[in-house]
Amino acid sequence: MKTYSPKAKDYQPEWYLIDATDMALGRLATQVAHLLRGKQRPLYAPHMTAGDHVVVLNATKIRLSGRKMDQKTYYRHSGFPGGLTEVSARIALARRPRFVVEHAVKGMLPHNVLGRAMMRRLRVYDGAVHPHQGQLKSTIEEKAS
Repeated sequence: MKTYSPKAKDYQPEWYLIDATDMALGRLATQVAHLLRGKQRPLYAPHMTAGDHVVVLNATKIRLSGRKMDQKTYYRHSGFPGGLTEVSARIALARRPRFVVEHAVKGMLPHNVLGRAMMRRLRVYDGAVHPHQGQLKSTIEEKAS
């Protein structure tokens, strides 16, 4: 018996809506990365973009546990000497809440062409308004812990 290898035509991507209100950033990111990779599907193949589209709402209302709001830092470099800039999570969340969620999800995906293709299926919105109402079929609720 030969091992079955799924083809691109075997996948029909679905759309999921996740409300990030009062969800922990890391738990939200793992749930989104799981859906983007397609690991919930029976025909999961790690070498293919077999995941679904994910829409995350209310990125401004995520929460960070402990003292991460002040201690977690995001770095960027301009490429010039002395060009390192650091921003705390509190400031980053106030300025660009989408960046905080996208950065967390991106770190949990493969760091190659496949991961970049998966990131294109993620849409993050600061509020509850989004233009994808026609595509949505499923809403993910936070699992009771």
